Amino acid sequence: MVYVAHTNAYLISPHKTRPGNMVTAIVLLDTKRGKVNEVADALAALDGITEVHSVAGRVDLVAMLRVDENEALADLVTNEIRQVDGITDTETLIGFRVHSSHDLENMFGVGMD
Repeated sequence: MVYVAHTNAYLISPHKTRPGNMVTAIVLLDTKRGKVNEVADALAALDGITEVHSVAGRVDLVAMLRVDENEALADLVTNEIRQVDGITDTETLIGFRVHSSHDLENMFGVGMD
């Protein structure tokens, strides 16, 4: 089990498609001491990362990823996220099904009409 407490959100970015059409992943990240903000800013600048949260708990950061297909997810995790300086470890969780999309629909539905 992972227990995390939200302490700071770095980015929420818009998408061209609705969340139901996206591949979603959650990446748990550990960073070098004193590098949390630097890593969070670098992650927030990457396409496909919709949110980066600094958290209290066993990891330093949690990143939400939403991309069009599994290949894009694999590229983002292995070729972009893992190359960010200051990251010491990652764990990627793949989302199967959204059980509560109320907040996501409100967030991504702005301007879709």
